[in-house]
Amino acid sequence: MTDATSLTNHFLIAMPGLQDPNFARTVTYVCEHSEEGAMGIVINRPMEIQLGEVLAQLEIEPEVSNVSNAPVYLGGPVQTDRGFVIHDGNFNFDSTLRVTDQIQVTTSRDVLEAIAKGQGPANRLIALGYAGWGSGQLEQEMIANAWLSGPANGQILFSTPSGQRWQSAAQLLGVDLNLLSGQAGHA
Repeated sequence: MTDATSLTNHFLIAMPGLQDPNFARTVTYVCEHSEEGAMGIVINRPMEIQLGEVLAQLEIEPEVSNVSNAPVYLGGPVQTDRGFVIHDGNFNFDSTLRVTDQIQVTTSRDVLEAIAKGQGPANRLIALGYAGWGSGQLEQEMIANAWLSGPANGQILFSTPSGQRWQSAAQLLGVDLNLLSGQAGHA
């Protein structure tokens, strides 16, 4: 697989006809895509919990006031007890995947400790769980027209309200999802 065919650092935008309850009307940030498979994090499904609850469970005391009420997203159906922080900046946390020069994904506790102290990345998205695809699986889903894909955008990833991310990501491609049918056509 070449960089040109990899969907790393792309958004997967669920097509209106995608009925899987895990992915209907979602935007997934693809963190890694290779011949072995793909891994991504859904960025528009806020959970009923906030970061303060996660920090309390890990016995991390927030030292800044605006941290506890940050949303936590359902990143996907796989390992929903495992945390992922998508963030910008150039940090050296214990377990970080550098997706691009600007975007990293960290899974180690030290990123949450830094955030609790007000020293972590300013732009971040915290999720529990991830989406995973085996070798060739995502490519087959793309052929089946389950997803639109396009380059990721930091504004949508970190700043756009979660309820607007699905439409906003499609609009980056010039697509109005309201005009697409959920039914597949056959010639």
